[in-house]
Amino acid sequence: MTIDYSHARELMVEQQIRPWDVLEIRVLDVLARLPREAFVAESHRALAYTDIELPLGNGQKMMKPVIEGRTLQALDLQPGDEVLEIGTGSGYLSACMGELAREVLSLEIDAELATTARARLDAAGLGNNVRIETADALTWDTERRFDAICVTGAVDVIPSRFAQWLRPGGRLFVIRGRSPVMEAVLVKADGTTESLFETDIDYLRGAAPAPQFQL
Repeated sequence: MTIDYSHARELMVEQQIRPWDVLEIRVLDVLARLPREAFVAESHRALAYTDIELPLGNGQKMMKPVIEGRTLQALDLQPGDEVLEIGTGSGYLSACMGELAREVLSLEIDAELATTARARLDAAGLGNNVRIETADALTWDTERRFDAICVTGAVDVIPSRFAQWLRPGGRLFVIRGRSPVMEAVLVKADGTTESLFETDIDYLRGAAPAPQFQL
């Protein structure tokens, strides 16, 4: 059976993403255009536009389309923006941000995932302005500052170093808290935090809460 991916994309936008208050036209346009199926294993391509997380290998998962849509809308990326992504994963969100912003630097702790994401971006003819580095964001550092930072895995507590990489007027999207109830927030460079929505996703490697010992 041949899947009409173009139609599947249209349904994803109209039935999943729009109803969850993602109404920003530029974001909807990117989600309706980019081939999400090109960023998952062939065995999962039929599920590329369903409302579920998809396995990427090495214990990593691709976020649901609705979370990706809300993330992109919250970041409000502008054509001149320089973006830092923490957790490349599939490379799909990297590609979306690359379409909306000037440049994306994406950090991926898993070298195999980083290589696969780069290959998928190239195969799809996307991400010419996306650079992927294999690095652990919890120990990595840079003198560079960014207009927007997108963290694609949850954290128990937001590392202070993340906000330090923001330019004045910059914003950081991150999901924090403890499963099963986590909070997506937008942290501004001026220190203010806006609560966006509740969700539950896997932790960024190394950012999970310490185990609680029960008596």
